[in-house]
Amino acid sequence: MDATDVAAALLSAVLHAGWNAAVKAGRDPPRAMTAQMLLSALFVLPCLPWSGLPPLAAWPWIVASTLMSVVTVSALLRAYELAGFGLVYPVARAIAVVLVVPLVALFAGGWPGPAALGGIAVIALSLAMLAWDTARERAIPLQALAWILAAGLGAAGYILCDAQGVRAAGSPWAYGFVVSITNAAAMCWRQRHNGAPWMQLQGQWSVAVPAAVASVASYLLILWVWGHAPIAPAAALRDTSAVFAILIAVLWLKEPFTRTRILAVLLAAAAVPLLRLG
Repeated sequence: MDATDVAAALLSAVLHAGWNAAVKAGRDPPRAMTAQMLLSALFVLPCLPWSGLPPLAAWPWIVASTLMSVVTVSALLRAYELAGFGLVYPVARAIAVVLVVPLVALFAGGWPGPAALGGIAVIALSLAMLAWDTARERAIPLQALAWILAAGLGAAGYILCDAQGVRAAGSPWAYGFVVSITNAAAMCWRQRHNGAPWMQLQGQWSVAVPAAVASVASYLLILWVWGHAPIAPAAALRDTSAVFAILIAVLWLKEPFTRTRILAVLLAAAAVPLLRLG
């Protein structure tokens, strides 16, 4: 990976952490998540005439990514209710980081080099440390662990689908715009018990508008990277979003910056040159 790819993946991670933290901090996370996805679709819809639709070869990946995304979001929201953001988010991302490597090798061909594998392992370890720092403060329900595992599996699945789909599409813009729209449609259907789509926006504008902007930008950035760079290392870099989420919590929410958290941040930083070498 060159320096531009690394910078784009890390910026995607920062934006991803920011909008996830904002949604979780809201009074009604499921409604905020739905509103964010709906606004994301509305923002990109006018861009479709410019980008055009992806070719037919990309549509099976679009459908699969949408299904995986709805599974992931639903599992995350349920896990947040049982265990909280500080545990759920880093563990789910760590599971995804670990699973993406064999999935990419199986479906896309080829394993990362030794340096990249080392970087991926270091990031997974840093995410696990963040989760442990939260988990040691209270008991974790077994049901929460099941939902976290489902979220991690779903995330690994949509990472693979998006990486393959954007390459089949030949354009991160066409693919990203369409998936943003299909994700919103699927999530509105998933949350239909809360009313019509426009009702999901009520009381959510202050959170959903900046979250939607950050979400679209984050998604398009990582799609651009996956379009040409090694998938697994780029996905691992993107999943340092959990580390950035902790930094956001420390700086903005005044949470304690424990020694474990400091070590996790340093480990994630040390993984960046390994991933670039790989």
